[in-house]
Amino acid sequence: MNRHELREKAMITVYQYLLVERDIDELIEDTFAMPKNEIDPYFIEIIHQSIENEDRYHAYIDNVLKDWKFDRLGRIEQAILLNGCSEFDLKKTEAAVIIDESVQLAKKYCDADTYKLINSVLDVI
Repeated sequence: MNRHELREKAMITVYQYLLVERDIDELIEDTFAMPKNEIDPYFIEIIHQSIENEDRYHAYIDNVLKDWKFDRLGRIEQAILLNGCSEFDLKKTEAAVIIDESVQLAKKYCDADTYKLINSVLDVI
């Protein structure tokens, strides 16, 4: 899998966790369809950090959104934003790459104009 596909799997894993709050390591192995020890550790770290820091990222995102709240976003949008915040915290990937990848995920999985919201929120964070 290339990095884009791994990032997509990471987003899907966080999305599933937001829906069902299952054991995260089981979700990781189910989503990636391989044992956890065979997955790029960077993406495991993104997933864990997204979930462990959900409340903190939620507060960041609420501060950026105007007349809107994180809780009102769809779970896919939340997962994309949480993973984006996690990647910013890890400081292992350039901001432009994180934003571009997040926008591409939004274009694929969200409503037509949602990518603009994702772009504007991550651009400020």
